[in-house]
Amino acid sequence: MNFLNTYSSLIGRILISLIFLMAGINKIFAYAATEGYMQAMGVPGVLLPMVILLEIVGAVAIIIGYKTKLFAFLLAGFSIVSAFLFHFNFADQTQSALFMKNIAIAGGFLFLVANGAGLVSIDNKSTKGE
Repeated sequence: MNFLNTYSSLIGRILISLIFLMAGINKIFAYAATEGYMQAMGVPGVLLPMVILLEIVGAVAIIIGYKTKLFAFLLAGFSIVSAFLFHFNFADQTQSALFMKNIAIAGGFLFLVANGAGLVSIDNKSTKGE
């Protein structure tokens, strides 16, 4: 049980963040297509660099447990906004499932906002020095 107490937050942070790390990297390699999709959905393509930056930096920060509450809050908000902008078509079962996936991910990030990064994190190391 001690292993679970020590490492479950780290494993959870990795699992919830990998989707954003991979999405950010994929957007770099499919920049024009992603920008076109955003514009087709009414979102200015000029926002794409900020989206990529948030996804990659936010994911890495959460994985290593650095400023976890801040980045979890930002990614929770991003998940909710993108659910409504890109997946708010409940007539399409796939879009409905993607909408709920984004909402569930936001819920996971809000747990991090409420509880922090856990024992194995930079956040925990920096609070021990105080």
